[in-house]
Formats: sequence, structure tokens, C-alpha cells
Amino acid sequence: MGSTATKKASSRTTALAPVASTPRLAPEEREQIIVQKAIKYFAEHGFGASTRDLAKEIGVSQPLLYRYFPNKQALADRVFEEVYLSRWNPEWEEILADHKRPLTERLHQFYQAYSKVILQRDWIRIFIHAGLSREGINSRYLARLRERIFNVVLAELRREFKIPAPTPQQYEDEIEFVWGLHAAIFYVGMRKSVYGLPVPENTERLIAQKLDAFLASAPSVLKNIRKK
Repeated sequence: MGSTATKKASSRTTALAPVASTPRLAPEEREQIIVQKAIKYFAEHGFGASTRDLAKEIGVSQPLLYRYFPNKQALADRVFEEVYLSRWNPEWEEILADHKRPLTERLHQFYQAYSKVILQRDWIRIFIHAGLSREGINSRYLARLRERIFNVVLAELRREFKIPAPTPQQYEDEIEFVWGLHAAIFYVGMRKSVYGLPVPENTERLIAQKLDAFLASAPSVLKNIRKK
């Protein structure tokens, strides 16, 4: 009898005990959590999911997702800002244009720093998925790359090797030459993060080798372009 009374009293005490509540997140914190989970999802699965499925995978309700992002494109745009714009270092452009230092030294410093950013798994895989589904991420990023990096690298190469300014067609050929270097670096990330193939552990040495080959061929390539 006493035992039963004790159990009932214990049950009443438990029922009356305050329940620990989960602290409410500030809107900015919740938005950042959604974005980080979306980055992981897009990197692994691409942009094909509906907003309902996307909300389920992220772990929020669809109405809550809509509260922060009115549609999937808005979320994709936010992912673009987080993965590509926020990781873009303005100092890269300053490094490339610093005429007080040898060009070879500048290019090596830039490409080593740049490769550490673009060879990350989420960077590579989202870039590939976006290209396949035409979400617009690639075109915006590549326009920035051409304007702020390719143009500067080519201008510095011409200055270094005393190559005259190109015609519009020659300039497009020069752009293709720089693309070759960037594609070679990007493919290192493709092999690792898309194909699952092994790559050399010392990626710094690998990038340096690719850049040395690029610089060694640059004078003759740029001069040959002028002959066409």
C-alpha cells in the first residue's frame, strides 16, 4: 500500500516537473544551419530535389524553409554566395598585380592559395551538379574568374614577356591557354571528389608542377598566337 502511494506521488511529481526546453535559435543562426545542410545535400545529390524533399532532408518543415527562402532558386543563390563568393579572397587579385615581386613568385602564391579553395569536396561537386542542371552558379562564377583572374594573368604574362596587345580573336586564344591551366588544377579535384580516384597527397607540389609547365610554355604559346 505504502509502495503504491509512493509510486503515485512520484508520478505526480514527475508530471509536475518542468520540461527542459530547447533554446530557440535566432533567425540568423537557423538560416545558417539550413544553408550548411543544403550545401551538404546539394554536394551529394545535386539540385533535382523538390522543396518538400529538400526540407525533409535538411530536417525542417517546408513552411519553415519557405520562411527563409521563397523557392529553391533562392536557396541555390544563397549556397552560391556561401561556397563561392564568401571563399573568394580579394587579396588574390592584389597578389597577381603586385609588380614589386617576380611574376613566377606571384603566380605560385596565387595558385597554391586558390587551389586550396577550389579543391574542396563541396566546391567541386556543387560546381559539377550546377553545370548539369543549369542553375546559373557556374556562369556567374566563371564570369568573375575571367574578369578578375584570367585578364590579370594574361596582362602580366604579356608584360613579363613583352608580348604586344592581342586582337579580339587572339585574346580568345589566350583565354583558352589560361583555361588549360585551370582545367588541369580543377581535374585534380574531379579525380578525388567525383571519380573517387586517388590523387597525390602533396597537392602543393602537383600544382607547382602544372604551373611550371604553364610558365615554361607561355612565351612561345603567346608569340605563336600572334602569328595566326
